[in-house]
Amino acid sequence: MSNSPQVIWLNPNPSWRRFHRPLMQYLSKTMVVAEWEYCQNADEPSSLEVALTLLHEYLCDLNQPVHLIGHSTGGTLGLLYSRRYPERVKSLSLLGVGCHPAVDWQAHYYVQRQLLPCSREMLLAQMVRSIVGSCSWEDTKLGIKILEADLVRSPSAHSLYNRARITPGGVAVPLFVCGSRGDTIVDRRQLQGWIPWLKRGDRLWEHPGDTHVFHYFDPNSVGDRIRSFWQYHAQTCFLHSQVA
Repeated sequence: MSNSPQVIWLNPNPSWRRFHRPLMQYLSKTMVVAEWEYCQNADEPSSLEVALTLLHEYLCDLNQPVHLIGHSTGGTLGLLYSRRYPERVKSLSLLGVGCHPAVDWQAHYYVQRQLLPCSREMLLAQMVRSIVGSCSWEDTKLGIKILEADLVRSPSAHSLYNRARITPGGVAVPLFVCGSRGDTIVDRRQLQGWIPWLKRGDRLWEHPGDTHVFHYFDPNSVGDRIRSFWQYHAQTCFLHSQVA
């Protein structure tokens, strides 16, 4: 097997790395998986454009199109990149990304900061429960640290004074969209909102769980769905090449 990556996991949220590892490890049993990571510092303006430029430089060094996977902001980054450079993308898999791609946990957080008369720590603790479900206070404190780091290091353009918006729509490349049925960050309406944008061969799957990081708790089921999607398109491309 070639060492050249076949799959690139997009991670512009380094503090979330622990949530992605189980699925990456599962997929790496059959494919060469690499992680592309972007971390902005506190002095940089929050913008996905810098991340898109650096990602393009990296993918231009590879000798073939690759499968892109991303969760939340990583998926949004993959969506924007696939719209801009479809020739470099074999397929795009989105986890926890709704039909309005800019709606992420930070968007929810800043709205609630304006509406709820509670402390920052209390609000972040509430966001932890929304993302991972019920957990101990020790795990909640760890989750608060992860979210605090993400507020600083993620290229999300949301702030207390402004919520970013990204135009809804699909992509020219094969698309797999996966979300959790009970997710309160990207709810079922956001997930079902992808249906008008799906092409023939694209797939939408609802995981039966109730967290935003469903792929962390059930990497095998999510990984099997992604693999099935890849295999379908590999077979389709093979049949097309045979006919040609």
